[in-house]
Amino acid sequence: MKTILLVFGTRPEAIKMCPIVNELKTRKSIKTVVCVTGQHRQMLDQVLKTFKVVPDYDLSVMKEKQTLFDITVNILGRIKVVLEVVKPDVVLVHGDTSTAFVTALACYYLQIPIGHVEAGLRTYNIYSPYPEEFNRQAISIISSYNFVPTQISSDNLLKEGKDPETIYITGNTAIDALNTTIRDDYENEYLDWASDSKLIMITAHRRENLGEPMHHMFRAIRRVMEEHPDIKIIYPIHMNPVVRLEADKELSGCDRIKIIEPLEVLDFHNFLSKSYLILTDSGGIQEEAPSLGKPVLVMRDSTERPEGIAAGIIRLVGTEEETIYQNFSELLNNKAVYEKMSHASNPYGDGTASKKIVSILEEKLK
Repeated sequence: MKTILLVFGTRPEAIKMCPIVNELKTRKSIKTVVCVTGQHRQMLDQVLKTFKVVPDYDLSVMKEKQTLFDITVNILGRIKVVLEVVKPDVVLVHGDTSTAFVTALACYYLQIPIGHVEAGLRTYNIYSPYPEEFNRQAISIISSYNFVPTQISSDNLLKEGKDPETIYITGNTAIDALNTTIRDDYENEYLDWASDSKLIMITAHRRENLGEPMHHMFRAIRRVMEEHPDIKIIYPIHMNPVVRLEADKELSGCDRIKIIEPLEVLDFHNFLSKSYLILTDSGGIQEEAPSLGKPVLVMRDSTERPEGIAAGIIRLVGTEEETIYQNFSELLNNKAVYEKMSHASNPYGDGTASKKIVSILEEKLK
């Protein structure tokens, strides 16, 4: 029997890796072992509970005011023992987090094959997003299995000289997760509060947006709010105290803005499903929204997910106040533009990415 170890540590990773964990557990020829690093803590645990995934190992690296140095050193120091005990045939990591990069580095040191889920995303600016772009490029150098969500991601790896035999187009497991979490009968008091208005969902937390860019984002949103009494905003705010301070300064005092604690994944996905449109600097939402038919304004200067832009459901609007204001206003004022965006096609697959990934590994590990 072959052993596959999955290592992840943040909420976004967990949302996209738990469907693979549960698919692996249906295959009798594979022993599935799960290790979480705890790079996020409370938000990670919520996702594990939703998908009924119980880790075999928990490195519990999170600490207050942790830096990239803290995360890197602590994971590298603790993952070695797990790898030596489990002796996996393949280790699966996801995307672009510090957990994924450091785990891949440790596997390289021990000459253990890496499978990279959501491989091939690129901006080609290693400081945008930071440190994610560096992380995913570094993982690609040493990965043996590259599970890419789209043809564009595959083309990126081919241009970089990756062996075509190691690249597999599978779609994105984010869509698999939605199949588990979206409920027709879902109810919530915040959704009741917003039911008489167009609900706008906001997320904003990226490290490179802290400071003046985030103030620009929030000011643009506040301006639009003041001009459109028919909208309400829900903002599940990140745990980062800097984000909370900046949001409080720019968004407080408006009774049509609800700044709430982070939502569990089931709640969050259903909030997105009930929304009118989304403003975000997140990566994962750019994949989830096309499946839900929700236009997205991405408040970043670059994106590693150009498929949504090409499909027409996503706009990259940067972090300048006036640009965000103009695009946000247009989607509220121009019904034709809104309808065109909301009916764009989903470029990220049909919700079977986990089955494809597991079947490939099962075949290759025979």
